Amino acid sequence: MCHAGIRLSRDRQAGLRPVSDRAAVSGRRRLQTDHHRGTRGVRRDSGIRKRGVQQPSAGRVRRVALALALPAVLVLSGCVATPQSGITNSSSPSELIPAPASGAPTTSAPLETAQTSNKAPVYWIGRGNDNAFLYREFRDVPDQDNPVTRALRVMMSQKPLDPDFFTPWQNPKKLATSISGKNVITVDVSADAFNSNVDAAMAERAIQQLVYTATAAAASAGLIDAGQQVQVVVLVDGHTDYVAFNHVRLGEPTSRSAGMVAPVWIIDPQEGTSVADGSVKISGRSTVQGGKLRWAILKVDGDGDNAKTAYLNGSATASADATRPGLFTLSVNLGPGNYEVRVSQVDASDSAKEVFQDTRGFTVK
Repeated sequence: MCHAGIRLSRDRQAGLRPVSDRAAVSGRRRLQTDHHRGTRGVRRDSGIRKRGVQQPSAGRVRRVALALALPAVLVLSGCVATPQSGITNSSSPSELIPAPASGAPTTSAPLETAQTSNKAPVYWIGRGNDNAFLYREFRDVPDQDNPVTRALRVMMSQKPLDPDFFTPWQNPKKLATSISGKNVITVDVSADAFNSNVDAAMAERAIQQLVYTATAAAASAGLIDAGQQVQVVVLVDGHTDYVAFNHVRLGEPTSRSAGMVAPVWIIDPQEGTSVADGSVKISGRSTVQGGKLRWAILKVDGDGDNAKTAYLNGSATASADATRPGLFTLSVNLGPGNYEVRVSQVDASDSAKEVFQDTRGFTVK
């Protein structure tokens, strides 16, 4: 059986139109026609042999057999890999992701740790320095379904709290997850989840958004061994080889990809939350361990025009400790009002330049 034919059929179901089908089918038809003609010829030869007609020589038989076999060789050669342009596998997304901007780190955020909170870690896509990265929020989720399914459903059906973030996923009719004893998370989702028109680079980020969210939810709930490699297999309506967003082939075990997570992001406070007045704690993570950071707090006018005025600013250093890599924390005294906090990395090659800024708006009561 030609396995490439099976793959082409699946690609057709995914909305692709392989150009080699028609030639292969035509070749098989010619092969079948030649085969039937050859069979009838053998019967006639049998009748002629009885009448004493000389049989063809062995050399001629070999030449005829070779001529009949040649179309088959040509048809089968079409089944050997002819990769479709623009399609990558989910397990190797870096092929189409552009190189990071100058100064961008290539490390990945560590896997989340188990926690008792009912909030689910959900990753979104946001832009920074002409690139796009993954940012995390903790969201309230209902108790129905398992923790991984709950987190993925929020990712696919709700909007981020931060207006700077977005998601290309659509709310699916069907969504289910399971975890094997080998730290492999299987996600089975219906095809309607991919009903968005995105380019190849954004499609790869969307798949990594799912991988990060699924692994974060499983780790936070203590459902996996965080000390071992964690992988995600994505099925679509129970099948492998679906081409997500017409760019990424699914079905292979996929890990978190380095360089996808935001170089710096604020963990607390979250967008739109309220905190008590007095000493306000601000925490976050930078992917540059021991790297320099600059922060600023702006006061937001509550009269409706949302004018922002500088209020406080300072510098910080991301932790170089292996037990809390890249974490940063600062405390500021704030009175009641609306505020915005901004945190940026300091460019290692130019201390006057700030890169990869993240912001959060919050209220002090």
